[in-house]
Amino acid sequence: MFPSFNFPSRPNNPPARGPGLPTLRRGPLMWTVLVLVAVALILVAASRVWTEVLWFDQLDYLTVFTTQWIARIILFAIGALVMGLATWGSLTIAYRSRPVYVPTASSSQAMDRYREMFEPLRRVATIGAPVLVGLLAGASLQGQWQEVLLFLGRGPFGEVDPQFSMDVSFFVFTLPILRFVVSYLTALLAVALVGAVVMHYLYGGIRIGLPGPGERVSRAARAQLGVLAALICLAVAASYWLDRYSMLLGETERFAGAGYTAINANLPAKTILAIIAVFVAALFAFTAVRGNWKLPALGVGLMVLSGIAIGWAYPVLIQNFVVTPNAQGKESPYIQRNIDATLVAYGLEDMEIKAYSAKTTAEAGALRGDADSTASIRLLDPTVVPATFRQLQQNKQYYDFTDVLAVDRYEIEGEKRDTVIAVRDIKLAGVDASSQTWVNQHTVYTHGYGAVAAYGNTTDTDGRPAFYEGEIPPTGELGDYEPRVYFGQSSPEYSIVGAPEGTDPWELDYPDDAAPQGQKNSTYAGDGGPNVGSGLNKVLYALKFASTNILFSERVTSESQILYDRDPKTRVHKVAPYLTLDERVYPAVVDGRVVWVVDGYTTTNAYPYSAFLDMNEVTRDSLNTVPTATGLLPIESQTVNYVRNSVKAVVDAYDGSVTLYAWDSSDPLLNAWAGIYENTLTPMSEI
Repeated sequence: MFPSFNFPSRPNNPPARGPGLPTLRRGPLMWTVLVLVAVALILVAASRVWTEVLWFDQLDYLTVFTTQWIARIILFAIGALVMGLATWGSLTIAYRSRPVYVPTASSSQAMDRYREMFEPLRRVATIGAPVLVGLLAGASLQGQWQEVLLFLGRGPFGEVDPQFSMDVSFFVFTLPILRFVVSYLTALLAVALVGAVVMHYLYGGIRIGLPGPGERVSRAARAQLGVLAALICLAVAASYWLDRYSMLLGETERFAGAGYTAINANLPAKTILAIIAVFVAALFAFTAVRGNWKLPALGVGLMVLSGIAIGWAYPVLIQNFVVTPNAQGKESPYIQRNIDATLVAYGLEDMEIKAYSAKTTAEAGALRGDADSTASIRLLDPTVVPATFRQLQQNKQYYDFTDVLAVDRYEIEGEKRDTVIAVRDIKLAGVDASSQTWVNQHTVYTHGYGAVAAYGNTTDTDGRPAFYEGEIPPTGELGDYEPRVYFGQSSPEYSIVGAPEGTDPWELDYPDDAAPQGQKNSTYAGDGGPNVGSGLNKVLYALKFASTNILFSERVTSESQILYDRDPKTRVHKVAPYLTLDERVYPAVVDGRVVWVVDGYTTTNAYPYSAFLDMNEVTRDSLNTVPTATGLLPIESQTVNYVRNSVKAVVDAYDGSVTLYAWDSSDPLLNAWAGIYENTLTPMSEI
């Protein structure tokens, strides 16, 4: 009955492909390539991560690194999973609740074609879209790791705000987290709503062009969209409610904090808008169960009109017709709040003001009582004298001093003497061009040498600084100390130091004409960096610093250490990322060691009613000023309204060890971080 067809059989040996069409076979070569690529990626990642682990572990601050990364990973996972699952769930619910029979209209018949085109990609889109938005949400959430850790370690400030009588810790620790959570949930619900609308529209849950409202949106679509819209309205209500507290962190044209208009107009307006948003959420919830979209649509319109009338127009009227004509009387209580909070936030509440009657008529012997003070008047300007220090004490071009020297006091012959002090640091730019080899840059010129100190209140007879410590090797009144400076402000990017016992030293100590090669060499004997002698560490650090010389140099031995991140500020910033650091780093010779001292500040911009200041202004002094015309600032530009000089960080110039002394143990911010990074702070009594 039916005709038979004889199809040609497939040949056992298909014809070979042309030379232009190579075949990728799953053979040993492909797997080898994949394995090599995977190993390369792992090594590159390890060169960034594992070397940091080694660096922190060597300093005994590994808990700082692990705490940060654990917090980041957990927050990323939470942000990605919650957002991804919410988006996937919304898309899945919308698809599974699609109508079996879809009434059509002439204006919606084109959707059939789009649906047919989308259907093959639906599974990919249903998984791919949640993964994409989940990754974005996770990246956003992990960026809040410091705020989250600070919230977990929070403690009371012992001060309350003047409006709500809440402890200041709520504004500093809790409010930022609440605001971020509300923003995150709002974005999550908005993405879920958009995904549900698109899926319902594609599969007929939402139909445009049909006559009746009940026929335009299916019951399942109405329920899902109504619930999501209700939740979004609740999130908006929460945001309005939190705005009430954020007002105290604002700033008017004349003072910080909430003024008369904010307290008497904006504050009640935000409360009313929050209540309206809850009411609109209830309308959406009712629509999800039964009813139509008219009531929530009217509610949304009411919320928008209320936002304009109550949230904007009413405060403008109060400001223009009540406050501005009577500013002094209306704003005085709030200005006083600003003054009181500012004094507390900057630690000035115990300041005493006393009247001083200046005498302009000189009396015989009036200066005799001030002889001790006048003898200490500084004659050397630490911003001018560096050129003289270089000329008289630099010794070689590969040594250098900072452009602004440090001022200190040392007890010399039983007397406290004003001192201008500097450290002779290494400067590779001063090495002769012909000697700029990898060996010299990273294994020979590894450290500076010695401190130079001069009396700040006297000079020699010819006007030169009166040095009481200097020369190479160091001689003077500071006694015996370790002069080698392996960790300084101009140290090389990295140096490889140390050698097996019995090996001739090759690290340049200082020039010495009596030495065989005109220089005195030494071998590093401290514990300043991770070991770079093992095969794996060699590979990782070769990748980190993009240098094959680390792999093949004979000077990289089993005893070698690699020193990097050597600037004192860099080291302190890494082990105490919560501190804002002063740009000025000053050296000192203490107990036979050269050390660097770094001032660390705990700051926030969330202290209610406190005045906002730039950190450049807060910490500026006569030695901490850089002309702004150059585009350089003493410290990173940061606006704050609470500052404590809570930490004195000390970095040993020989072994790079970092000690964080809790200078202000009463600071709530410092105490919070001390609870997060346990055993990283040393009591001030141990300085």
